Amino acid sequence: VCNVWAEVLGRDRVGVDEDFFALGGHSLLATQVVSRVRAVFGVEVPLRVLFETPTVEALAAEVERLREVESGAGNGSVSAPPLVRRERGESGELDGQGGHPPLSFAQQRLWFIDQLEPGNPAYNSPRVVRLEGQLDYAALVAALTEIVRRHEVLRTSFPSVDGAPVQLVHAPQELSVPVVDVEHLAEGKEQAAREVVEREAARSFDLSAGPVVRALLVRLNEREHVLVVVLHHIVSDGWSAGVLVREFGLLYEAFRQGQPSPLAELPVQYADYAVWQRAWLQGEVLERQLAYWREQLRDLEVLELPTDYARQTTGTSRGAVVRFELNSEVTAQLREVSRREGVTLFMLLTAAFQLLLSRYSGQRDVAVGTAIANRNRLETEPLVGFFINQLVLRARVDECRTTRDLLAQVRETVLGAYAHQDLPFERLVEEVAPDRELSRSPLFQHAIELQSLRGESDEPWQLAGTKLSSVTLEGATTKLDLDVVLYERDSISGYAYYDANLFSEATIDFLVRGFESILNEFVRDVDAELSGISPVSGGGLESHAAQLATSLELLEV
Repeated sequence: VCNVWAEVLGRDRVGVDEDFFALGGHSLLATQVVSRVRAVFGVEVPLRVLFETPTVEALAAEVERLREVESGAGNGSVSAPPLVRRERGESGELDGQGGHPPLSFAQQRLWFIDQLEPGNPAYNSPRVVRLEGQLDYAALVAALTEIVRRHEVLRTSFPSVDGAPVQLVHAPQELSVPVVDVEHLAEGKEQAAREVVEREAARSFDLSAGPVVRALLVRLNEREHVLVVVLHHIVSDGWSAGVLVREFGLLYEAFRQGQPSPLAELPVQYADYAVWQRAWLQGEVLERQLAYWREQLRDLEVLELPTDYARQTTGTSRGAVVRFELNSEVTAQLREVSRREGVTLFMLLTAAFQLLLSRYSGQRDVAVGTAIANRNRLETEPLVGFFINQLVLRARVDECRTTRDLLAQVRETVLGAYAHQDLPFERLVEEVAPDRELSRSPLFQHAIELQSLRGESDEPWQLAGTKLSSVTLEGATTKLDLDVVLYERDSISGYAYYDANLFSEATIDFLVRGFESILNEFVRDVDAELSGISPVSGGGLESHAAQLATSLELLEV
């Protein structure tokens, strides 16, 4: 268990009495611990156990106890079958019997959306990098080509066969990386390069024919280039970006020196995961997951935030973003409160966000969404693919008297959601069957996410003498009313992505200040009564909501 913790936490060694969360652990790392314990000891340890036994000594004792319990008994879980590679036929069909692998549940949702809106660039995932220094173009092409070869999903198309979509894996071939040269321009090279990159990032994909990944290099001069790699979301997620960056660096360096690939072949592919997911998530397993979510979301009502502008009848959104940052002192205080109360920083931030939405809407039953990596099996960690899932977190603010009560409730809600994360959001929507509106996303319209970047360098990447730095494209997109994405380093920085068809920038600024105010109250006293916490001074969000309502009435007149 010490070795597992050390590997996940990136430490040389871990003491048997050290606290996992005090060492920088969080929910995502806890999931990786559970995956490795499963692989090493052959037991299924519920994520909740790590929160209740957060030292190596205590967790080891629990693992030993579970090893003595018959499989699936005593812990309320049903062990999943192993995720293994399926044999392929000459044309990529499974088991050589002509049957192409199905789509995963998450892929199927995006495929249906693409049928309704063919080529919608909202699901493009561009990665843009500026390269300064000597560039080896041949090594760059070879590295990208090898990545596409080793990850089958990147050379997969999604045609319809007998009315149902399938994964059709294509034979490996060299990835085309066109070069657009803007060096000849006397002035405006930077703007020209940006325009080329933005056009490429927005160019649509044909899922039925493929390819679902493309790359383009813009040459500003001999020592300055901009690389854009665009993938469709159906084959990629946030975790995949980290896999791509790591593999590209290793492959580029090896090929630049004339060496073979240093990467071992992948034991399983995304198609194997899709087959495994559909075979496992049925029967008793599916019913247990559904039963939990049916109860959790029973009688859930739509959260109605006051808006600056009337909601449109279609789902078309116009994204915008407001950036904010908490100082390092407040961030350290929030970590300390989290540690004392036995919650993760994400749980605390979620509680504050839900209290804010409750105050602003006047509703006491608040559901928000969050994205989860859904890489809860060791075999999926090195894969590029679309694994991400959406969870619904519901807080009943009226059942909580103090901040401590709310934190405890959110803790239980988050742990319960993580324990039932295998149910695809798409299947959950079908089951709960809310009244669907084209202008709203189902089940939740507001979301929060925390990405821990502690320990990661802020310095630009170094690639064999070439300095690499990420480039952020202009504009912002969101499919929700409000999506708050937080990044944790020494301090917490945040981006509030919002639908500009609904809210003005001033209103989102107001919300952000309210969020910060609530967090300061959480730090000041967790025993404070919620009724006494005002998001902002000068009347609070309820007053602002009333002002907005009055403005809308005047507009209607």
